[in-house]
Amino acid sequence: MSRIPRHPTREQIELPMVLDCLSDPIRLAIVYQLAQQERVSSELCCGDFTGLAGKSNLAYHFAKLRECGVMQTRVAGTNRFMRLRREDLDARFPGLLDAVISSASKDAERLQLLPEGEVVGAD
Repeated sequence: MSRIPRHPTREQIELPMVLDCLSDPIRLAIVYQLAQQERVSSELCCGDFTGLAGKSNLAYHFAKLRECGVMQTRVAGTNRFMRLRREDLDARFPGLLDAVISSASKDAERLQLLPEGEVVGAD
């Protein structure tokens, strides 16, 4: 059994699946935090999201984001690192990810997201 999680190819990413996936507040918060983190580094560890939900709940949401093509997961030992598939999403749906993130930042307080400019692990 391969430890490398399955990711759809760029051509397999479908707009209805992406939009459906992003309609969940926890998944939207994960994407928002990944986008905010891009300024510092391109990846976050699964443990960086524990404030959003429990481990098993987060594992479910990470899988959904990966399966629809929004996020890529890299396994390194016992750690899983996630990053947005910005290049693939921008190629398939230009401006979509930026529009989603911009809209989420306007609703950050209601969605309990990190304030813009604040990154995970920043002191």
